[in-house]
Amino acid sequence: MDKQEIVLASNNAGKVREINELLDKSLFHVVPQSQLNVEEVEETGLTFVENALLKARNAAHHTGLPAIADDSGIEVHALSGAPGIYSARYAGVGASDEDNVNKLLEDTKDLSGDNRIAQFVCVMVYLRHANDPIPIISQGIWKGKLLTETKGENGFGYDPIFFVTTHDCTSAELSADIKNELSHRGQALRQLIKLMNEEVNF
Repeated sequence: MDKQEIVLASNNAGKVREINELLDKSLFHVVPQSQLNVEEVEETGLTFVENALLKARNAAHHTGLPAIADDSGIEVHALSGAPGIYSARYAGVGASDEDNVNKLLEDTKDLSGDNRIAQFVCVMVYLRHANDPIPIISQGIWKGKLLTETKGENGFGYDPIFFVTTHDCTSAELSADIKNELSHRGQALRQLIKLMNEEVNF
């Protein structure tokens, strides 16, 4: 059976790679929006789900294809949930992963013990078309702790300072397969694919 083509509302190379790996054995084929000349939409929402819907609706509108989008970030309880929805621009608009990581390390340098508990959050949405009134929405949460320095070369974003207590290493030290099995994005995407398969009655 031919796979259904879907536009992925992201230009983040690391995110595109992870999602494609997770979709490899699904019934869906994802094309990143950058290949279809879709410009990124401004993330004006105040929640992960609002931003994911904005991105998916924009991609579907410009391509005429169904769209998947996610909004994800890292939350530190001791910082009242920051960086949260601002994770990708925590150190300012256009900030690099390294800039954002360094800012979070600086902001948490005086925290200790349970105050270093953090979690990755991912909300993922699927729209059949730009005006879809019943989007499919899924969510994943990955709990861990913040380190005080970076470790590991894999992954992207805050992975080098996110310590995975179940595996005694950072997210950036995990193989892609293990990370996809554990991660917030892996959780959300597996749930989304299950719901999508039910929706299209494959």
